Amino acid sequence: MSKRRIIIGDVHGHYETLLNLLEFISLNQEDEVYFLGDLIDRGPESAQVVQFVMDNNYPCLMGNHEQMLIEAVGSGEIIANLLQSWVYTGGYTTLLSYNHNIPHDHIEWMKNLPLYLDLGDLWLVHAGVNPSLPVEKQTSEECCWIRGPFHNMSRPYFPNKLIITGHTITFTFPGAKAGQVVAGPGWLDIDTGAYHPRSGWLTAFDTTNNLVYQANVKTKEKRKKPIEKLLVHLDRVILANNSYSKK
Repeated sequence: MSKRRIIIGDVHGHYETLLNLLEFISLNQEDEVYFLGDLIDRGPESAQVVQFVMDNNYPCLMGNHEQMLIEAVGSGEIIANLLQSWVYTGGYTTLLSYNHNIPHDHIEWMKNLPLYLDLGDLWLVHAGVNPSLPVEKQTSEECCWIRGPFHNMSRPYFPNKLIITGHTITFTFPGAKAGQVVAGPGWLDIDTGAYHPRSGWLTAFDTTNNLVYQANVKTKEKRKKPIEKLLVHLDRVILANNSYSKK
């Protein structure tokens, strides 16, 4: 079996579904697996997801939910207002999964997650980029949080790279249904809302063979389809909330 490049969207603490998805993909030792961030929060088993990714040394990006955890408790002191904000946006289930004691090595691992990964023809980032800034000026504010300014781009940011993101659930785009993936000028979003009751789909994209693998948190259904069967392509997106939307 030839080497594949597998990109996995926002897991959000759904460890069992992640294992089901990876079993369905039938990984081999040559495959490269990448995570787009937001391993944690909202689902019941964030600690297990983080430990699994760490144990397997899979490359993973910084997501906005990892950033919120770090800002709230990563300094060794609890920042009350940031803790409240993180807990309100899904952090409570993460604390429960850790029995309210997040190991130091997990926090340090999250602190060292990259904002983006350049794979040559692919450029992985959790949320997107600010189209008015060069790559070296992109910060965690853009890479972990941005929505509207990125999705509203009328032309690709890179002339020769596809940007693959998570962060924004695909059914929030015009014309997209739960489980579909969405593409715009130079970008592809594969966050199909594993935690969301309207969807439940966790998505992995085999970029080598242009195949989408999905497992459903709620129904336990699994499916594999050519990306064209699940793809909604938008020339330009105007979202109702075109801010960074920190939530």
